[in-house]
Amino acid sequence: MKVFAISDLHLSFSTDKPMDIFGESWDNYFDKISCDWMEKVGENDIVLIAGDISWAMGLNDAAIDIGHVNALSGKKVIIKGNHDYWWSSYSKVKSILPPEMYAVQNNCVKIGNVIIAGTRGWNKTSKEDDLKIYNRELGRMKLSLDSVEKIREEGDKVIVMTHYPPFNVDLSNNEMTDVISSYDVDAVVYGHLHGKDCRAERKVFKGKTCYYLTSCDLVGNQLVDILED
Repeated sequence: MKVFAISDLHLSFSTDKPMDIFGESWDNYFDKISCDWMEKVGENDIVLIAGDISWAMGLNDAAIDIGHVNALSGKKVIIKGNHDYWWSSYSKVKSILPPEMYAVQNNCVKIGNVIIAGTRGWNKTSKEDDLKIYNRELGRMKLSLDSVEKIREEGDKVIVMTHYPPFNVDLSNNEMTDVISSYDVDAVVYGHLHGKDCRAERKVFKGKTCYYLTSCDLVGNQLVDILED
């Protein structure tokens, strides 16, 4: 069983919000992702999607975008991004997910010997509102990772998904990094960062744990292999 990741699909099959206005890297990007996906992913493999899945505002429209992802091979695990406005309660999100597509929210998902945990995260700034959301997301990360410890068995691999980068702009640790580091995590995937002028590192090591950037436009619209190094 292999594990892949990608994020920031920003699908809009149900609404008129094309991404190609942001540059050539978005031209026919989902077709490119789909071709790469179908070449790499077997039915028993896992694909992690670290947020910003759909531009939809409601569940019914989001279900159309999710259907296009579900048509691709493998088992899919998703978390919420800052633009996933359609994502409301966990129960409502689960109600539109097809079989073998899973959502992580204050919990974790185990597939074979791989456990996936995580939360959306947030930008930490000096603004009171941002700090409130950031601290709430810290709590959610702890809840998710605590749920891992309840089901973890010897030989299991643990992967954390978060939409926002879980460290500071200069790559130094922050509270989110520290929370993740306090658990025995094998890999972390995140997204949110975009643009041809973005100088983000595609891989960052914190101790023995590799943090993978998976924003589709920054990884050439190809799935990122996780735990293959």
